[in-house]
Amino acid sequence: MTDIEIARAAKMLPITDVAAKLDIPADALHPYGHTKAKVSLDFAKSMADRPNGKLILVTAITPTPAGEGKTTTSVGLNDGLNRIGKKSVVCLREPSLGPCFGMKGGAAGGGYAQVVPMEEINLHFTGDFHAIGAAHNLLSALVDNHIYWGNEAGFDSRRVVWRRVVDMNDRALRSIVNSLGGVANGYPREDGFDITVASEVMAIFCLAEDLDDLQGRLSKIIVGYDRERNPIRAAQVKGPGPMAVLLKDAIAPNLVQTLENNPAFIHGGPFANIAHGCNSVIATKTALKLADYVVTEAGFGADLGAEKFFNIKCRSANLQPDVAVIVATVRALKMHGGVAKEDLTRENIDAVKKGCSNLARHIRNVKSFGVPVVVAINRFVADTDGEVDAVRQTAAEHDAEAYDCTHWSDGGAGTVQLAEQVAQLADSGKSAFKPIYEDSLPLWQKIQTIATKIYGAEDVIADKKVRNQIKDYQEGGFGHLPICVAKTQYSFSTDPNLKGAPSEHVLPVREVRLSAGAGFMVVICGEIMTMPGLPRVPAANHICINDAGEVDGLF
Repeated sequence: MTDIEIARAAKMLPITDVAAKLDIPADALHPYGHTKAKVSLDFAKSMADRPNGKLILVTAITPTPAGEGKTTTSVGLNDGLNRIGKKSVVCLREPSLGPCFGMKGGAAGGGYAQVVPMEEINLHFTGDFHAIGAAHNLLSALVDNHIYWGNEAGFDSRRVVWRRVVDMNDRALRSIVNSLGGVANGYPREDGFDITVASEVMAIFCLAEDLDDLQGRLSKIIVGYDRERNPIRAAQVKGPGPMAVLLKDAIAPNLVQTLENNPAFIHGGPFANIAHGCNSVIATKTALKLADYVVTEAGFGADLGAEKFFNIKCRSANLQPDVAVIVATVRALKMHGGVAKEDLTRENIDAVKKGCSNLARHIRNVKSFGVPVVVAINRFVADTDGEVDAVRQTAAEHDAEAYDCTHWSDGGAGTVQLAEQVAQLADSGKSAFKPIYEDSLPLWQKIQTIATKIYGAEDVIADKKVRNQIKDYQEGGFGHLPICVAKTQYSFSTDPNLKGAPSEHVLPVREVRLSAGAGFMVVICGEIMTMPGLPRVPAANHICINDAGEVDGLF
């Protein structure tokens, strides 16, 4: 059966029954149909005095076209933990319509390790992304309207930095000119669109602790500068109030279920290569009060997802991760070892060993945060015992256990060994988590720390304009902020063709953007775009409604 056929055959429980597994009463739910619901913020707040469960991060090696299955493994591990008698819940990001209709397709797990209702999760879900996009673009409209009606805040129209967003890959919108057509339409200026998942509103949404914190962060957003280059914030154009109104329902976490009817929170969805790549703090903290174990995921490879999870999300929300799982596949490691995609089904132990340099660096990186590591080998049918043994050996050389996982075909039963080891490590108290740089470290040195310690780079380079901009942020009172690097997900470097574990490269900083409300500085490196484009043959070309009224081609 295909992933979508498996999802459609699922026997879902009413969402009230799923909630009951976490002792969430029916009156604390805001149902969206029979199989998904939002959990009341008042209920979440009422559990503040409860002890936290154990926090488990699932991350991965550097992704390749061969696939790694990080979300699938997160779901499978959660099902495995419940199968061995642990009270566990998984926390994931919501999928963006951009990749759903672009290159990636759906993002709700796969095989017998999925979250459901899969089609609804991938298409609109509970409307959170639409609310985020609307709130963001409301602020854009308020900025232009403020300038039109007298410009009391003194905007220099050349220095409006608040772009618009849309939740779709659309390269034609990267750079635009707005307000054309005459005086009645405002003052023409250069503008552009980012994808919604790169919006600072999305980052704020996912880092806010509650509605008050959300509105406070929204007020700090810098939307532009005056002629003396003083920042102008969202509060000065009266943005935070109406924006919070648009987000007040969306900010409550979404509850759904896995194929094995175990609880899953899916809430928020910033990209990992161009944003911080983690689900909402509210969902994670709610889950930690409700379950003994919480499995969460950080986007793409550990150099992007795990680094930002540790340095941004955990720092901001005071979270203490207990163990990290690094997902690897023999197929992907072969590609890192130089094997072409069409040759991946042939045994090549030497290529696996060579590609394991990528796994080894990720293990070292994650351990540098003081967090114990387990390796999950997402096993494919064509993988040979010799190839898998090579992965085990690399893990063992770096003091990490590696476990075969067959959750795609076997669901939770295929992760029982992994689940037992993860639970044991989480309960051991071995984690000594600490971010790899202090708040007090200057911004430029924070960038250098990430580049050299995580990416294996020799140095960081930037032109004088960018260096001066970073210096201005440092002197302007933002030096304490963490760094959110935007770069390709396909390599430790900014060159997507450099596989394995490249060293002695440099990190070129092309642009920096201050996300004062979210509380970090975005550092854009290489050719990365904050508005992706569709591929030559987008997934949208194959998505349609069939004669039975079902969606085809989404997954």
